[in-house]
Amino acid sequence: MDALVIENVSKSFGTVRAVDGLSVRVPTGSIYGFLGPNGAGKTTTLRMIMDIIYPDSGRIHVLGDSSGAEFKKKVGYMPEERGLYRKMKVRTILSYLGAIKGMGRHDLAREIPRWLDAVGLEEWIDKRVEGLSRGMQQKLQFVATAINDPELLILDEPFAGLDPVNLDLLKGIMLRMKDAGRTVILSTHVMDQAERLCDFILLINKGKKVIDGTLDQIRSRYDSDVVSVDLEGGASFVADLPMVKTATRAGRRLEIVLNEGADSQELLQELVGRVRVNAFEVKVPSLHEIFVDLAGENNG
Repeated sequence: MDALVIENVSKSFGTVRAVDGLSVRVPTGSIYGFLGPNGAGKTTTLRMIMDIIYPDSGRIHVLGDSSGAEFKKKVGYMPEERGLYRKMKVRTILSYLGAIKGMGRHDLAREIPRWLDAVGLEEWIDKRVEGLSRGMQQKLQFVATAINDPELLILDEPFAGLDPVNLDLLKGIMLRMKDAGRTVILSTHVMDQAERLCDFILLINKGKKVIDGTLDQIRSRYDSDVVSVDLEGGASFVADLPMVKTATRAGRRLEIVLNEGADSQELLQELVGRVRVNAFEVKVPSLHEIFVDLAGENNG
């Protein structure tokens, strides 16, 4: 069963079409990235999933359409606008939010120290939230979202404000949650974060789906025509090979653009026959490059 199904959903605010005929299926036990620039419709979609706002048309199915108290236990939501009670102590706020999610005292007494230890905040358990740095508060918000072990975790820009160490820490926790059968949906406008973390990706632009699928599926639409090589010996002949359009020096490497329809393996055979090849890399387009290309098509 899919953890989330969105069927032809649209939402407008006045004359602005924030989400336009969006359809997507999120498999259970996956990390699914909702990607796109600021204003693409990601946050609006997440708020509709959480019933904070309602679609004008279309349907959304979450975890078999659970609702009410059951929904609160099964779904954890971390909004882009963080909301922590700054005067409360860390233990107190987690106890309060955990109780709202249906956790008992015994479970809270066990899970609060465990989670704080996992994110490096164990020494802050009896300190006030206002004493935490922005990054610490970000991690605390994540703990508050995940403390009851929800089946579905929905995170809106979860990495904003985190340094690289803590960013990797949260990524590791998400991967462990996925391994335990949980589903994680994260919204971000930073493509390289999702590129290294997500099993599936949805690219949104101006409220519309540009493309979705696995990164490999998305990349399969693009035949790379750029090869990066490290050659030992003279390389002046490379530019004259029939399959080569251009050859440009980039440090120790040579960046080769192939002619349309040329096969990179033919290039490799030509090189091996003439020089020692220390490195040969067919450069696949980054998710950022793919999005820019697809968004351009979508705007056309």
